[in-house]
Amino acid sequence: MSRNLRRIGLGSLVLIALIALVAAIYLPRAAKSSFPLLDGTLQTPGLLAEVQIYRDDLGVAHIFGSTEHDLFFAQGFVHAQDRFWQMDFQRHASSGRLSELLGSATLDTDVFLRAMGWQRIAEEELTNLDAQALSAIEAYAAGVNAYISGKSNLELSFEYLFLSLLNPNYQPEPWRPLHTLTWAKAMAWDLGSNMDTEIQRALLLQTMSAEQVDELFPPYPSDAPIIVPDFASAAANAQLSQSEPTLDSNWTRALQIAAERFVNLDALLGSGSAPGIGSNSWAVSGDLTASGAPILANDPHLGVSLPSIWYQNSLHCLPVSIDCSLEASGVSFVGAPGVVIGHNANIAWGFTNLGPDVMDLYIIKVNPDNELQYELNGAWIDMQLVTETIQVAGKEDISLPVRITKFGPIISDSYGPLTDFAETSGMELPENFAVALRWTALEPNNTFSAILKFNFAYSWEEFQNATRDFVVPSQNLIYADTAGNIGYQMPGNVPIRANGDGRYPVPGWTDEYDWLGYIPFEELPFSLNPTSGYIVTANNAVVTDAYPHHIADTWAYGYRAQRILDLLATQPNQYSIADFQTMQADNLNPLAEELIAALDNLELNSPDGQQALDLLQTWDGQQNLDSAPAALFNVFLRNLIAQTLHDELPEDYWPDGRSRWFAILEILLADPQSAWWDNINTPSLENRDDILLTAFTASLKEMQDLQGNDPAEWRWGALHTITFEHQVMNNFPLINRLFNRGPFETQGGTNVVNATTWSADSGSYEVRAIPSKRSLMDLGNWDNSLQINSMGQSGHAYHPNYVDMTPLWVHGENHAMYWEFESIQAAAAALLILEP
Repeated sequence: MSRNLRRIGLGSLVLIALIALVAAIYLPRAAKSSFPLLDGTLQTPGLLAEVQIYRDDLGVAHIFGSTEHDLFFAQGFVHAQDRFWQMDFQRHASSGRLSELLGSATLDTDVFLRAMGWQRIAEEELTNLDAQALSAIEAYAAGVNAYISGKSNLELSFEYLFLSLLNPNYQPEPWRPLHTLTWAKAMAWDLGSNMDTEIQRALLLQTMSAEQVDELFPPYPSDAPIIVPDFASAAANAQLSQSEPTLDSNWTRALQIAAERFVNLDALLGSGSAPGIGSNSWAVSGDLTASGAPILANDPHLGVSLPSIWYQNSLHCLPVSIDCSLEASGVSFVGAPGVVIGHNANIAWGFTNLGPDVMDLYIIKVNPDNELQYELNGAWIDMQLVTETIQVAGKEDISLPVRITKFGPIISDSYGPLTDFAETSGMELPENFAVALRWTALEPNNTFSAILKFNFAYSWEEFQNATRDFVVPSQNLIYADTAGNIGYQMPGNVPIRANGDGRYPVPGWTDEYDWLGYIPFEELPFSLNPTSGYIVTANNAVVTDAYPHHIADTWAYGYRAQRILDLLATQPNQYSIADFQTMQADNLNPLAEELIAALDNLELNSPDGQQALDLLQTWDGQQNLDSAPAALFNVFLRNLIAQTLHDELPEDYWPDGRSRWFAILEILLADPQSAWWDNINTPSLENRDDILLTAFTASLKEMQDLQGNDPAEWRWGALHTITFEHQVMNNFPLINRLFNRGPFETQGGTNVVNATTWSADSGSYEVRAIPSKRSLMDLGNWDNSLQINSMGQSGHAYHPNYVDMTPLWVHGENHAMYWEFESIQAAAAALLILEP
């Protein structure tokens, strides 16, 4: 190399180093431009009276005001202080308006969302809000706007510095009440889990028999826990005919296109794409606690997101009076007023996902001569046509016609005219086909009002009455109160079908598969003060097969629920908050004992193999950070699933982290000669022990490659890490490093109470879904309650409260959930006073 070239090369390196140095100094300083004022006094137009906002060292906000208007106003102000970028992104995502924020890269997602019409439904809901809910949502919006008014984009959040590279003219619009209601649709989508299984079943039928498909969706085990095992319904008639339609290959292609749209949407919304979405909750009566008062535990499991979906805060009328009665503490959604999960002065409540079958796909026959008509009962019916206008940053607006049928909007051609579908399918279609989605969330509902009413409910009767409006997403609602009661209520609109059971797409050219209505509220399962003294929900079955209505075809298969019940049965009946903290952090793998026992018959011809097997056989099944056998076991579990099922399943449907794959393995372990054990890609006929040996041998090699030959050096935490990735900025190399945080080592795992779920189809053990927050509420002493978020309160990169909760969360530790005014004052690290 010549001297000149060397100088040029050296000069370039120096320039790069200088740029990196400037960036390293400038960018963190720029990030601090958006840090909000947390201590001091601010003049804030729109308030009726002074508001005090105390924050502890983790940034948890406790808001005190003399009117409910001011409390909701201040909550909007605080949410915007800490998380405005998140709020701005969420309102664009849920409204199908991402393209006006991020440009044409998100156009496909916007087209699909506009076809479903989340914003159209939310606009109807807004006009139907009761006076209390409307007042709260308007006060909240005013508080958000009071904070963002007059601020530059960079003063609002660090992300806008980089957004300007994509969209230099973007300015956030004022917050509107409508934005609160549209995000509720996104949450309903995240928790509406039956759509993907409906599509999967239909597509698997093209290469498998119905019997094989049924084996991949085994029934709920007869000995698994039931939430309300003795519930007696007043319904007189059982489910009607369960006949299943037949689908040809043309309809199947339409479903494939719909499935692709769902994947794209889930990737943007975050948690819906993660396996193992679920939750734990349990309530124990005072008869079984050391204090004599009930304790309620709840940890919702959601996809990994940054910032967290939850924001911790409390709202307090000071003083409490008839005109100002709000006192509530827990977690909220940024973008919405009130507490979503938590407690007030008298009651506590929590959620786990119910997962009812509330989505159906209908195959629509479209008139070949008029794409705005479809066949119904032998006649051509006009579709409703809605025209949506999509703004795209830096480009011209796009006009999108949306077709709506009796059975919901057409979704399979959301990217263009139906004629393109024929080309995409690669088939010569004799007629036009399309797929419509019917979903309870695409009908106006009042779920927001229901959640707000929880904040004000002071008895089981008031709480249960509020759940009447809790339509979607249907949740297992768990309850406890200071009077000593514990309870459970299943809410939501669950369809009663004229025919079929929702497992497969159905013909949409006839009323034969129409919905007749919804299960009456009075016939929905509930429980109050069961004789056992406790209620446990973990996405397991709500009722037995004796229940006359169809709620769902698939549930979580009871592994977490059974472990929680086992822990409740083995500990003394003097439970404390500390006991339940330990239970929430329990790391026992439910398959460990059974699967390791199946290895006893293996003949291992190497010292390394026998040493590894000995390691497993002396393991207690706890998947702790430093556990070597936990590392080996999970590697073995992934390899076993792959060796057993990958040969016969399409790659898109390889097993992930859902509990049914554990259930399938249990069934297969009891049948050593099952056809599923045979690898169809080999000439030999394999049985169970052949596959166990192959998988174990591959797992030993994988562990040695990953962590060395000495088992003493193996660690589950080193494999099982979590990285919190920014939903938008993670898409940009280098920039993502400014926002992402991790990796953090974690414990727990798939189908474990401490459900840090990894996906068996990914080739990695990285965490995909998590206990997004943990709450423990002591009805005898609110100040004794505990809570923790997976990340931090702040959404501002480099802020001290950005990820400061994560180390506590990883180790199953918690933070005091302060309630009394004196406790909040004593723990305060900052006090912000808002004055009118």
